Amino acid sequence: MTVSVEIENLSIVFGTGPDAVRVLPGVSFSVAPGECFGLVGESGSGKSTVLRCAAMLTDFWTGHVRIGGRSVRAIPLKERCRLLQMVFQDPYGSLHPRQSVRSVLAEPLRIHGLKDAEARMQRALTDVGLPLDFLDRFPHQLSGGQRQRVAIARALILEPAVLLLDEPTSALDVSVQAEILNLLTRLRAERGFTYIMVTHDLAVVDHMCDRFAVMLHGEVTEVLPRSAIPGNEATHPYARELIAASLEYEGGR
Repeated sequence: MTVSVEIENLSIVFGTGPDAVRVLPGVSFSVAPGECFGLVGESGSGKSTVLRCAAMLTDFWTGHVRIGGRSVRAIPLKERCRLLQMVFQDPYGSLHPRQSVRSVLAEPLRIHGLKDAEARMQRALTDVGLPLDFLDRFPHQLSGGQRQRVAIARALILEPAVLLLDEPTSALDVSVQAEILNLLTRLRAERGFTYIMVTHDLAVVDHMCDRFAVMLHGEVTEVLPRSAIPGNEATHPYARELIAASLEYEGGR
């Protein structure tokens, strides 16, 4: 099942009174079924906050987030978890140090009452390219890339339609980054996932995304196709500067 994602006038305020800070003034964009959509911009621009709101990890926002035309607020929690999963930036912090990979993967299956747990866990590991004997390993026995593969397997095991990816490779070595990006590309091709990917790296966007939004101070300045990157076809000054800096960096490597 492939589904769309619509975000309309998403706004969130942290704090109260004179100290209140509006982090997202009103973000809007849409993602087609099966599309990989990127969110780029400098640190603090609100990219990860958009994902946390969409996943209902932060719930005091206003506006609308719809998955397949349905408001995320109206989707019951268990159903929402089956529909939408998130992969976090830090593969070292997102896994419990005292839980084996088997425990990490078995927990969502138990919560959702899904049968054939062993077969589902084995398939999830195979999907992310890990040997089956990794089920009995603990996080400290895994490399950073292997931990992130386990985190992706945990997201996949409930067979969601949408994956929210919060800089899933930024904490990894460059060679491992490429492996994870290729893995995500393959999984989308095979399973028809809809991705929203937060990244600060336009090379990742160029590799993964169909379109991307450039964010500045919590606002979407411009939405562009991936094809706009090589010739820097952005029209907003900040978006043009961001793409130019990326092209200069990539050209000088």
